[in-house]
Amino acid sequence: MIRDTMINTANGMIPTSSSSANAQSPGLKTYFKTPEGRYKLHYEKTHPSGLLHYAHGKTVTQVTLAHLKEKPAPSTPTSASSSFSASSGVRSAAARWLGSGNGSRALGFAGGNGGTKSVSGISRIGSLSALSSSNSMTNTNFDGKGTYLIFNVGDAIFISDLNSQDKDPIKSIHFSNSNPVCHAFDQDAKDGHDLLIGLNSGDVFSVSMRQQLQDVGKKLVGAQHYNKDCSVNNSRCTSIAWVPGGDGAFVVAHADGNMYVYEKNKDGSGDSSFSVIKDQTQFSVAHARYSKSNPIARWHVCQGSINSIAFSFDGAYIATVGRDGYLRVFDYSKEQLVCGGKSYYGALLCCAWSVDGKYVLTGGEDDLVQVWSMEDRKVVAWGEGHNSWVSGVAFDSYWSTPNSDGTGETVMYRFGSVGQDTQLLLWDLEMDEIVVPLRRGPPGGSPTYSTGSQSSHWDNVCPLGTLQSAPSIRDVPKISPLVAHRVHTEPLSGLIFTQESVLTVCREGHIKIWMRPSVAESQSSNSETVLSNSFKDKPLLSGKIGSSSYKQ
Repeated sequence: MIRDTMINTANGMIPTSSSSANAQSPGLKTYFKTPEGRYKLHYEKTHPSGLLHYAHGKTVTQVTLAHLKEKPAPSTPTSASSSFSASSGVRSAAARWLGSGNGSRALGFAGGNGGTKSVSGISRIGSLSALSSSNSMTNTNFDGKGTYLIFNVGDAIFISDLNSQDKDPIKSIHFSNSNPVCHAFDQDAKDGHDLLIGLNSGDVFSVSMRQQLQDVGKKLVGAQHYNKDCSVNNSRCTSIAWVPGGDGAFVVAHADGNMYVYEKNKDGSGDSSFSVIKDQTQFSVAHARYSKSNPIARWHVCQGSINSIAFSFDGAYIATVGRDGYLRVFDYSKEQLVCGGKSYYGALLCCAWSVDGKYVLTGGEDDLVQVWSMEDRKVVAWGEGHNSWVSGVAFDSYWSTPNSDGTGETVMYRFGSVGQDTQLLLWDLEMDEIVVPLRRGPPGGSPTYSTGSQSSHWDNVCPLGTLQSAPSIRDVPKISPLVAHRVHTEPLSGLIFTQESVLTVCREGHIKIWMRPSVAESQSSNSETVLSNSFKDKPLLSGKIGSSSYKQ
């Protein structure tokens, strides 16, 4: 699930810390080349320098991108929550930062988790309050506007102002008995609780992001507590997501293979007894026995840990990947398994949806990236290029496809992946040009290949609800990365594509913001040109990849 953000780097936003970036990351370049031009390291975010190193290894850093509006807007049944998390590689924001003549930064939001929508951002453009690290902790009149990075390191959650060059966070929240593991933000929350936090202990909290920023302390304030004292589940939280258009419903995945559906408007400590799981090897859904219970449902997905979950943009499907190496895609409302299949080796660690819902990316311990087709319900391509586990995948919804088949359908996709090999890889997936095996040849023989639309060359679509074993690698088209670049010194844990940048994060809690080639070009233009180029007379994403993007 991809949400995207735009940061204008004009008006002195380029930091003087390029040298310090190199000092922190010796031997790493501050740019990488693509056919469109150079992506340049703009600035970095990290935790306070005083944080002890040994605390890092207890959890892997995940990042959530949160945009706070001036005033909370009521959501509609078709609107989507905006949960931005680099941990699954599938969550980012759709916001735009524009420079104006006086150097202020203005913003208009467009996008949501479960459906991107055009928002009248121009009418809402307003100057953002500037928060410095020196006064933000005592600013009780904080109005909450802006876009923020939320990330966990050790026993703390940190919040950084994305519009600030300051490396240090403006807010820290510490947990006394457990470490935060995963988090999610709901752009369209009807009331104040828009941020979810899952802990290593299994505890889950929902809080108001704005309220946390207004408070000067280092503890959660105004929190709703779920799974208190492990009353529902005693295994660690692994992934958490708001249900798109779910009116405050959210899903928490655990290390024991169970997912729970909660409603934030219900008491977090309500009775929640479920029937005993009869067969640990089979998928099953159990509903709470009482109307006031929270969680309201338990999904037993697999044996072993669920490592990541991701909703499709329209909220119709939820994908899970797990320790057992299987991708599973469920029809969320029908609570039914649609399709899925196994990795070539080891666990799957991450998954992400294309905006149009046609493809699912997975990555894991086999060092490969797999592309799943929802139409064919099977793997249609696999990518080789990482030298270690793939820890994050995401489609770049703002990349502009250079060609089309004339029907308005997207025929090329850009996506990225990051791994424990410290590398960021960018991939182009052109479905009309990919070489596709027609069918398996005789034993010991070679498969037959053809170019063209893959759907016309595969055998019959896999039956609904089938989990497949891994196909022979020779029977699945191979793709190679367009770009491979070592971006951090530590293993990477996630990435987010934004309107004007790519964010990469390592497991030690360092975040880098890489600006797209078009940003450097627009910096030489005046604000009027930037405005006209940035806001088109069309929605950001209209069911098509790359309807708003940088130019080549």
